[in-house]
Amino acid sequence: MGMLDRRVEVLLGRERYRRVREAARREGRSLASVILDAIDAAYPSPPSDRAAAAREVLEAEPMPVPEPEELRAELEALRAQPSIRSGSASGLTNADS
Repeated sequence: MGMLDRRVEVLLGRERYRRVREAARREGRSLASVILDAIDAAYPSPPSDRAAAAREVLEAEPMPVPEPEELRAELEALRAQPSIRSGSASGLTNADS
């Protein structure tokens, strides 16, 4: 949440006020924090690119992953290739492009 720099006056009916006051009391919070959280829940901020990327990773289907020893062997084999040692991550040399 950003800096609070706008004041808004809202009139609540008795029932709404009672519900918000009761939630604040039950949760040990201020009325303002309950109301601000309710606004954020009803009208969330647009997700950032980072949050969207994290959500995409977390929602991805599980994939098979080799055991650590298999991964180490694969990495060692890749490191042994001349193109990797010379700094060309794509495996292409200037003559190939």
